[in-house]
Amino acid sequence: MKLSEFDYILPKELIAQYPVSEREKCRLLVQDRQNSSLCDKIFSDIIGYFNKGDCIVLNDTRVIPARLFGKRASGGKVELFILEKKWPILEALVRPSVRIKEGEEITLESGDSVEVLGRGEIGRFVKFERPIDDVLRDAGHVPLPPYIARTDDKSDKETYQTVYSSKDGATASPTAGLHFTKTLLDELKSKGVSIVYVTLHTSYGTFAPVKSDDITGHKMHKEYFELSSSAIEEVRKTKESGAKVFAVGTTSARVLEYCTDRITGSQYRAGTDMSGYTDLFIFPGYEFKIVDHLITNFHL
Repeated sequence: MKLSEFDYILPKELIAQYPVSEREKCRLLVQDRQNSSLCDKIFSDIIGYFNKGDCIVLNDTRVIPARLFGKRASGGKVELFILEKKWPILEALVRPSVRIKEGEEITLESGDSVEVLGRGEIGRFVKFERPIDDVLRDAGHVPLPPYIARTDDKSDKETYQTVYSSKDGATASPTAGLHFTKTLLDELKSKGVSIVYVTLHTSYGTFAPVKSDDITGHKMHKEYFELSSSAIEEVRKTKESGAKVFAVGTTSARVLEYCTDRITGSQYRAGTDMSGYTDLFIFPGYEFKIVDHLITNFHL
């Protein structure tokens, strides 16, 4: 299965640089895979696709201000992109990485000093003197995706978060959920739809480009997830009743599919939470075991 089979043209002028003021007013494309039909809608129309007893699964991760800017002793500019929120040593993407020597110190905009260490699995290990939460609070920038051709501003701190985000740890927003409002979620509840939250801290595994010509050769970077016993019970009950499970975003879908055995199979244990790392890579040919419907954004 060749990577070139997934190519499509997305004109730059059609990529919104700022979100619509009303999240639910964006456009929605509905694909019916049974008859291969496409239908144009507005996102708020999504309520009509749910029935009583269905379950919607949302990723409650919250984006951290993972981009840091600084300078070398020579004055050269450096960017650090945090891949994990640990302290004092964590892994980060460092630009320009090639020219920075091990042991070199970078001074951030906040005045903090960061020591660049050896190479990690993806980027470089870096060492902070102050707790990473304090550094990100004082110097961190919202990690907007590369197709947003502008610098981040104050409004992005909230508009690049879902309205239900609660657990810090993501370095990229689980974007499919950005279009939901509290009003839409309340409408779903009143319709008899159960709302379930999972956590997957969106990181390098989600936004790293596929570089292998044969996509089956791509290796996903592991990402941390949490799935509570109450979420497992609700999804399990939905499947057993014959109702539908809607995954909001590929992140939610990956958590559910990775935990299939715990939800419906031999590993099921009532009252047991689940957490860990998933590197599940879903591509055409995969047979979904939990997810019935997927709500997602277009991605390059």
